Amino acid sequence: MTERKPPGVGFESWVDRQIRQAEARGEFTELPGAGKPMPEIADTPYDELWWIKRKMAREGLSVLPPTLALRKEAEDVLAAVPALPSERAVRRALDDINAKIREVMFKPPPGPPLGLKPYDVEKIVEEWRAARNPT
Repeated sequence: MTERKPPGVGFESWVDRQIRQAEARGEFTELPGAGKPMPEIADTPYDELWWIKRKMAREGLSVLPPTLALRKEAEDVLAAVPALPSERAVRRALDDINAKIREVMFKPPPGPPLGLKPYDVEKIVEEWRAARNPT
């Protein structure tokens, strides 16, 4: 819609005409969400950033303070250890996360305290071996 409202034509009638012409061209037939109910937002207080939050949820994004993101990453690494295929992979994963933990310990970023210390690689590797070879 690049045409301008002609002088002397009421704004409302001009807009109505534009909508009617777009409907006739079929520009509203394949819109996403057509025929679906509007998402429920009536019970929540007004939030100026509602659309950003909804977009982030739809895209699977989250924004955490750096220390909380590192805590989550550390938990994910520990949870993934039993499925790793080799001792070398276990050591590499633990060394990587330990390096990140040490960096935050010595240069704390803003936000809540980390509350983690580097993992004992040898202890976790022993537990990994024991889980692999129950003798």
